[in-house]
Amino acid sequence: MKRYAYFPGCASESTAKSTHHANDFVFGRIGVDLIEIKDWNCCGATSAHVISDAMGLCLPARPLIRAEEDWPDLDVITGCASCYARLKLTNYRAKTDEKARYIIEKVVGKPYKAEHEVLNFLDIFKDEEVQTAIEGAIIRKFKSLKVACYYGCLNIRPAEVTGAKDRENPVIMDKIVALTGAEPVEWGFKTECCGAAHQNDAAYEARPLAGRILDNARACGADIIMTACPMCQLNLEMRQGEYARRREEKLTGKAKFPLIDMVLPPDPEQTTPVLSITELLAIAMGAGGKRLELDAHHVPVGKVIADALQDSESEVFI
Repeated sequence: MKRYAYFPGCASESTAKSTHHANDFVFGRIGVDLIEIKDWNCCGATSAHVISDAMGLCLPARPLIRAEEDWPDLDVITGCASCYARLKLTNYRAKTDEKARYIIEKVVGKPYKAEHEVLNFLDIFKDEEVQTAIEGAIIRKFKSLKVACYYGCLNIRPAEVTGAKDRENPVIMDKIVALTGAEPVEWGFKTECCGAAHQNDAAYEARPLAGRILDNARACGADIIMTACPMCQLNLEMRQGEYARRREEKLTGKAKFPLIDMVLPPDPEQTTPVLSITELLAIAMGAGGKRLELDAHHVPVGKVIADALQDSESEVFI
């Protein structure tokens, strides 16, 4: 069994509960042991490093040091791209910048060797043994489901920190989707930034980024968008009503709605469900929607999943 020191991230206890349930279900089925880091704290994503470089280093360093103390032989893993970016960069800087390491050790009050690696879920899924385990754990396949695999920016960039070799056209999520019987679609926005970190401080610039991603996924025939980050998932979901109104404004030339703080009820005819990669896998591995709390999604997912499984929506949510 593969074992990792696991950093859940704050969203796992709030907006990403369904993904957190799916993580536990999927990794339990494929024989990967996620050992939660004790007494972990918020890593500061996405604002701490903007306020203070020292804060941006020390918040993620504290759980990394705790993992190093308790599990010195284990790499650290997280399922959130924003958390991954902060943990990965902190680990990288501690290895390459003596001043950064000094600040971390002085503020946290403990030594930090930075000898482990920081990984995201996509790193695990690249392992052929893990892919074989995933394929073996799938008990029901999607018969008709087109998926836009959204990698986002922070899982793969900056390349000098992440080490990503396929940052322009990554394919690992597409390969995993294919194992479930679903069809990954070709589209042009799989690694574009969705602007999640700037929805409040730079809303006029950031919100159109997510709107373009949603529009391109729909134009390419996707039934759902699949993410590898709870923050990206929330950002692409919760303002779909607003984006639909924006499209209407463009067509009519009439501006009816203010931009700031508009979380409007989405019209089912103009929305695209957004699931995490582990949610999709958990469903294919037999998890029920009730167990995963799929009804917590801002955009309902039950009907599109039921249609793809050629099942009733009530059966999906058992």
